[in-house]
Amino acid sequence: MWGMDLNRNLDISLKRQIYQGLRDQMMAGTLKAGDPLPSTRELAKALSVSRNTVNEAYDMLIAEGYVESRQGAPTRVAEGLFLNRERPDPDVTRREPEVVPAFLADFKTGQPDLRQFPRYVWQRAFQKAFSGMSTDLLGYTGPQGLPELREEIAAWLMRSKGLAVDARDIFITAGATQALHLIADLLYAEHQQIMVEDPCNIEMIQTFIQKGYSVIPVPVDAHGIRTEAICKEQHGPVYVTPSHQFPLGGILPASRRAALIRFARFCGSYIIEDDYDSEFRYYGEPASPLYAMAPERVIYIGTFSKVLFPALRIGYVIVPRELQQRWRRLRTYTDVQNPPFEQAALAEMLQTRKFDRHIAKMRKVYRARRQVLLDALKECFGDEWRPWGDAAGLHLAVEFAGTAFNDAFRDQARRNGIRITPVEYHCIRKGLHENKLLLGYGHLEPDDIRQGVYRLLEFMKQAEDG
Repeated sequence: MWGMDLNRNLDISLKRQIYQGLRDQMMAGTLKAGDPLPSTRELAKALSVSRNTVNEAYDMLIAEGYVESRQGAPTRVAEGLFLNRERPDPDVTRREPEVVPAFLADFKTGQPDLRQFPRYVWQRAFQKAFSGMSTDLLGYTGPQGLPELREEIAAWLMRSKGLAVDARDIFITAGATQALHLIADLLYAEHQQIMVEDPCNIEMIQTFIQKGYSVIPVPVDAHGIRTEAICKEQHGPVYVTPSHQFPLGGILPASRRAALIRFARFCGSYIIEDDYDSEFRYYGEPASPLYAMAPERVIYIGTFSKVLFPALRIGYVIVPRELQQRWRRLRTYTDVQNPPFEQAALAEMLQTRKFDRHIAKMRKVYRARRQVLLDALKECFGDEWRPWGDAAGLHLAVEFAGTAFNDAFRDQARRNGIRITPVEYHCIRKGLHENKLLLGYGHLEPDDIRQGVYRLLEFMKQAEDG
């Protein structure tokens, strides 16, 4: 009746089903402007529902302007509701099933071992933090982040890196990606340039490209960005990974760090320091951040996603004081703040040193896996390769002399069940690093690493023969 078949087994209430049925007929032109609707008593009887249910459906239609009601007159369809139905493009609406490839050898970079994450410890920290959280923290707490977490991050930076930071200069973000979006807005000016390492994390610099920056690539060698290649005529911020250059792995020497700071001071700009995984250095202490040399010229980005789990969208930025007022304004008008619960749980883990113990444990695990990878490469490839960079991080850059790796190689490898990334993928200027591959190992068990290297060897032999 009235084009409606009510279904009492649905989670949608009967009043809403009646409302939707009448609304859809008005939009389709079945019920035209000025047409009267049946009385509530008549429609209730026809649909075998209570009159109250129909009254509530009519009230929804009146409130949203679909119908007009006057005392003593029937309820009528309002003007201007008819919409022609667009015919959707079948190629657009057709949904192909999402296929997640199952790799026989998966050398994905930047992936921690999520099986090692101490779920019970996190659960206890979360419960304790939530039970002790004041009611005030359930409201809007502002763009800077929980004071407890900022205090604990400052303490962690001191004991892990010897970095003295005022907690008031730390701003919590939803990971490093959001940090870069905010920084891109913070530093943008018309015709803005940004100097970046080449190669660099090609996904990260898309943030600046999409914001309208002109990207100026600066070449990298085994020690990091070659500061002598930055022209004095250039101006703007510089994006670097000095503690463990991505993707080649070098530690930036002090002389080049000083040169970067002199450049930033000369052009009145800033250095964006992305410290994405320096916690995992396997011989000696973590490299001291560039920030320590010039806090007024360096915007320091840290993240917990690589050291705990990627779904934990918590990072932080140490912001120079002259930029902090604008940062607060930008953050306030994007998403205001991070959820307080994860922040409080993380603060609890830091305060009790359970975070420190997890990092120490994973440093040993990853160091052993890195050695397994080096041994497997030696066994399979003999002396026809060499590693790049410092003994740190969750991936290894490997050079194979006389071999070229490009997108076609990467795609063919994937079709053969091997996920691997040529360094060329992360290069802005092509052709300078085409003999290098990136092998992520953090998420792999030792047997997976060995088998993966054997599969890579077989695939490279087939590619060479074919």
